[in-house]
This record gives sequence, structure tokens and C-alpha cells, in this order.
Amino acid sequence: MEEEVRLNKYLAQCGVCSRREADRLLEQGRVRVNGARAFVGDKVTPGDEVSVNGRVLGGRKKTVVLAFYKPVGVVCTQKDRHAEKILSDLVKYLERVTYAGRLDKDSEGLLLLTNDGNLIEAMMRGANRHEKEYVVKVDRELTPQFLQGMAGGVPLPELDCTTRPCLVEQTGKFTFRIVLTQGLNRQIRRMCEAFGYRVRKIQRIRVMNIRLAGIPYGGWREVKGEELERLYREAGLQPPLEAEGWKADR
Repeated sequence: MEEEVRLNKYLAQCGVCSRREADRLLEQGRVRVNGARAFVGDKVTPGDEVSVNGRVLGGRKKTVVLAFYKPVGVVCTQKDRHAEKILSDLVKYLERVTYAGRLDKDSEGLLLLTNDGNLIEAMMRGANRHEKEYVVKVDRELTPQFLQGMAGGVPLPELDCTTRPCLVEQTGKFTFRIVLTQGLNRQIRRMCEAFGYRVRKIQRIRVMNIRLAGIPYGGWREVKGEELERLYREAGLQPPLEAEGWKADR
């Protein structure tokens, strides 16, 4: 039996739009399957011809998620003639991928790259409180007052907000682990500076269920199977077919 996919999901996987926007296109009669008008809830198989506004689609785009170890000095952008190093200098992949959650130039560690706009949108939405874990080194010895203050929420007047309470655990004389559920601009550096500390190194070691361990500095790997399925479910999204098929392949 040929694999059936809901039409709104198919349009999103082809890169046309999000599933919600696809339903609007269907309601407006702008989508046709094998020449006939399609409706919300319809399904398609690989042999069907799907068109939007008269343009025939080339087929479902494979979902790509890459786990990349961003080195210090690399700027999170695809094009910047003033930057010494950008993502496209290091990540050579056939599909065009975009970062899902920035990591500043002076920081290193895990950065997720994908061609799925729905996943990027879900991960960038601060209200979703997705976890990001870091190991941080500062310029002087940690104190209990510093650790408690960082964990309890830090007022940042320059951003007109107070950070959310978070997990902070000392790992060395000058180092600690911190798990954030928000992504304010240079958040960790600002939090440390509020207590008179200066950051010497920031390394992001986890984004949601994806971990940095095993990826070489400046290298990347493709996220697949069960790991990819869990990432989508934690993001509140239906996993792509590539992930859903991992059980059948075992």
C-alpha cells in the first residue's frame, strides 16, 4: 500500500508554507490534486500530482536537521561580507539549512540547523520554554551567593526584564552548568556581569534532547530516527516521515 500523507503536511514538507497556512490555501481553493480541487483533510500518495496556484510541486522535501559544533568566531548568519567566518564557510550541505536558535560569535557549542521552517518557528518561540544547557567559565572563584543569585532570576535593566529561574550547578572552582528556558541577547554574559563576573568561555552542550557530545569542533552530524522524532515531539510538532519510519526499519 502506498504511503498516504495529509495534504497540509505534504505542502509544509515541500517548503510551500506551514500546515496552518496550507489549510487556508485549501479553503481558498488554490490547491489541486491530479487536476481536481483539494479540500482540508485530503490525503495524497507519492504518485499524485499536487499544484498550488497552478504551479506543480516537485515533491516532498526531505526534512534535514543537523547538529553542528559552532567554533568561537563564527557568526550565525548565512551572508555577511564583514564577518570573518560564517556558517556557510563550515557547513557544506546539499540542502539549504538555517539555524534554529542563535549562538553568539564569542560562544561555542551546539547549534541546530534545519530546512524546516515549522521547526525553527517552534524552537524560537520563547513561550515554549525549550531547554538549552551550557557550561560556563568565569574570571574568578564562584560563591554560593553568585550561584543562588543566578538560579533565582537576574534583573537585566538594559533589557527591561528579569531572567526566568533556572538550574545552576557548580562544576569547578571557576565553572558551572546552567540550563536556560529562554534566549535573551547575550543572556549568560549579562547575568554574570550583574554580579561582577566576566565570562571567559561559554559552551552550549545541549538543545532540548540533542547533545553536543561526539561532534568534533567545527564538525556536524545529521539528526535521524528516534532522536529526530523526539526533537519534533518536544517542539510540539508532528515528526516528519523520515523520523516516523525509524521503527519500521529496526
